[in-house]
Amino acid sequence: MEWKPIVVGVDDSPESSAAADLGWRLAQAAGTSCHFVHVVHDPGTAFASLLMKQHSGELGPALLELVGPRLRAALGQKVPPEALERLVIRVGRAAIMLKIEVERLGAGLVILGGKHHLALGRWLGGSTARDAVRTLSVPVLVTAGAPSALRRVLVAVDLSYAAEPAIREAERFVRLADGHLRAIHVIETLSLAPDGPPFVEQQRFHDDSVAALEHDVWPLLRLPATERTIRSGDAAVELTAEAAAWRADLLVVGSHGKGWVERTLLGTVTERLLNQLPVSLLVVPVRKPQTVAEPAQPSGSRARAPVPAVT
Repeated sequence: MEWKPIVVGVDDSPESSAAADLGWRLAQAAGTSCHFVHVVHDPGTAFASLLMKQHSGELGPALLELVGPRLRAALGQKVPPEALERLVIRVGRAAIMLKIEVERLGAGLVILGGKHHLALGRWLGGSTARDAVRTLSVPVLVTAGAPSALRRVLVAVDLSYAAEPAIREAERFVRLADGHLRAIHVIETLSLAPDGPPFVEQQRFHDDSVAALEHDVWPLLRLPATERTIRSGDAAVELTAEAAAWRADLLVVGSHGKGWVERTLLGTVTERLLNQLPVSLLVVPVRKPQTVAEPAQPSGSRARAPVPAVT
């Protein structure tokens, strides 16, 4: 499958430089273009650029003249000079500006440098990665550290329509790097009614989940050497543990299209992984098809809606 242009959100941080380096190398390997986007959201900087507009003619060049040297100095240590020729500077909310650039370029992937923040700080001040995952309709790759390669790819699968898109995107990265793929499904603990028999219900849920994987999910794996594994417990905890134990370079998850209010109040496995960022994370947006035949859900889940591995 042909790779579309790659967009990298950049600033002057070390994490951003690592993301720019990865984006440039991925684009070179995939035979596509890489575009760097810096978003100015500080009113003072934007106002200063407006004052400069009178001698520069346009706001874009004025911003580039104002903040460009600092960006070029930071990114120039990681990417060649020709890569910076596509540096674009925008003013506004980062996720919205990235969306505009994705649509303008017909991009197929956005890369951001992951930064560890306290959960409260993310909730109060916002997070570019979190907002991008909520806003963009293309996969978002959030880097952890400075990945030299993405050869060991771990893809989380559930028992819904989200499994196949996540698998396909994971396989693209594996093929590009001639790497290894492992698929993981997490069977979560049931929330049982007080009068329910816990062991019997959980055992049946486990057995039915394994049967559904064998029938509906594992056949979706196309690469012959793909490994398969199943864990039981809390999804975010088990995915983090598996990524560490297998020494994964990239964890791929499918993000179901829940509403903004539900995401903010309840949180999701994806956002927990974004907060922890145990390994570079690729979030694949998945929208429910208008007509979809859901795989048969484990019968042990009859007391509640089935819980997917990743939402």
